[in-house]
Amino acid sequence: QVQLVESGGGLVQAGGSLRLSCVASGTIFSLNTMGWYRQAPGKQREWVARITPERRTYYEDSVKGRFTVSRDNAKSTVYLQMNSLKPEDTAVYYCNGVTGWTQALFSSWGQGTQVTVSS
Repeated sequence: QVQLVESGGGLVQAGGSLRLSCVASGTIFSLNTMGWYRQAPGKQREWVARITPERRTYYEDSVKGRFTVSRDNAKSTVYLQMNSLKPEDTAVYYCNGVTGWTQALFSSWGQGTQVTVSS
């Protein structure tokens, strides 16, 4: 069974930065496209970014130029560097495998990590 453990969230002022981490187990990490999702209060979970096994990266339009996704296959870890944070980035952030363009690969989710951006 896949396990995903996110960390690195916190409270930051607008314009600040955070780096999220997600450790995955129970899967051949290096073969998976991995991604980040977020869920703001009262909204559906949405895809944010993904990185392929070949390290090609893709981003949702609102985070392009501000967020960077990366991976360390030796550590089975995917990262999300978030710069120039805005209040609208406030959400619980989750990682998962990605299939197709934005669909989550694994049925189980981690606990997520809360990101709160104050204005």
